[in-house]
Amino acid sequence: MSPSDLSPDPEQELVTDVFARGCTSRAAFEDVTSKWASLALLALGEGSYRFNALRRRVDGVSEKMLSQTLQALERDGMVTRDVVTTIPPRVEYALTPLGLKVAATLRDLADLLEGSVDDVGAAREAYDERPGGKRP
Repeated sequence: MSPSDLSPDPEQELVTDVFARGCTSRAAFEDVTSKWASLALLALGEGSYRFNALRRRVDGVSEKMLSQTLQALERDGMVTRDVVTTIPPRVEYALTPLGLKVAATLRDLADLLEGSVDDVGAAREAYDERPGGKRP
């Protein structure tokens, strides 16, 4: 086996595929599509937030989960964390240009789902009423 057989094919390194387990886009997709990340991105699409205000906006998220979510989104380049040197110091979170694009796409999905609640409710009711159709 030659050394060239051990090195990865440069063309394969440039291929991005969200379906590929090791692809960075897949990891970012997993981060963005988590429940709390999607809701945080939607909220930050409205403007910057301080941590506790964002936590109140994203009803039900724990402090620990929101912190982990924001760190993942910051690592993926979608959120900025700005420490404002005031007394007391405060931290504000905002979207990056990439985060704004992702949030806009999520907003379209949220609008579609919010506009379809009657259809979803009817489908759930029909599913639950059929034999063996219990809630998952």
